[in-house]
Amino acid sequence: MNGQDEPAASPDFDLARARVCAIVNMGSGREAGDDIAGKLRAALQGRVAELRFRGTGKGADVPAGAREAVGVGFALTPAAGAEGTQAAVAGAVAGTPAAMAVIPGGTFNYFARDLGSGETVEAALAIFDAPRIRRVHVGEMNGMIFLNNVSFGAYPEILRRRESIYRRWGRSRLAAYWSAVAALWTLRRPLHLTVRANGEERRFTTALAFVAKSAYQLDTFGLEGADCVRQGQMALLLARAKRPGPLVRSALRLALGKTARYADFDLICADEFELETVPRHEYVAHDGEKTWMDSPFRIRVRRGALKVLVPADSGGRDAG
Repeated sequence: MNGQDEPAASPDFDLARARVCAIVNMGSGREAGDDIAGKLRAALQGRVAELRFRGTGKGADVPAGAREAVGVGFALTPAAGAEGTQAAVAGAVAGTPAAMAVIPGGTFNYFARDLGSGETVEAALAIFDAPRIRRVHVGEMNGMIFLNNVSFGAYPEILRRRESIYRRWGRSRLAAYWSAVAALWTLRRPLHLTVRANGEERRFTTALAFVAKSAYQLDTFGLEGADCVRQGQMALLLARAKRPGPLVRSALRLALGKTARYADFDLICADEFELETVPRHEYVAHDGEKTWMDSPFRIRVRRGALKVLVPADSGGRDAG
């Protein structure tokens, strides 16, 4: 057990008695939503007490569909799509008796891989062969649930560039990395940030700041902070670079697995953060989505708040 999961929360899940409502983002990820829905139907039809689907054409529809499903008593809500879809469903399920299942359809699928659910739809469907419930911690920022990270500064621009490159060249990890370099090179201004955590206040000028909730993601990129997450905290990483050139060099080191950790980032670990930005109205990235939000940003860990279906052999791996 690594501190990310609640120790006593791993009972078998009675699939045969469950009412199931799957949320399928029809416009999300690499695989068509109707294909994913068909695979889910084939995997669950006749194995559950009730099976319904809610297909959504826009990301904004996902939270409402998930809240409605939970509100009328569905015990399980599989979330099929990219990580923005999964975070939206988690926001409706967290703190309720309901559980969710993660059906990955994005480019990186950190949350699904972290859970041991795999990174393809076919791999994730194996969850239903011998399902168990695991309680995991989630992050919350100003009332919004996130699973992997929230980011400020350059990263929202990276996501905007990524969408343009995906439309032109298709979805791939290479395209995602290229969008990062292109966005960082055109960076216009640094971020002025006041951080309040652990009873201290510090000020930073940085091109990029992100609060990480996924130890798996930090390990993947060779970044510090994974141990903090495994102990139930969050990791705030602040790039020391303020201009495009140094930040691009740092990004390239990350891509090559050669990050000079302490030279590239400052790290702060805490259960809660308050971040104040200048300007106050800031473009924020959260689990692959982008939203304009107003500072200050109050960020905390909600411990054991989310019930997730996982394979019986997934062990105690870190989730989220």
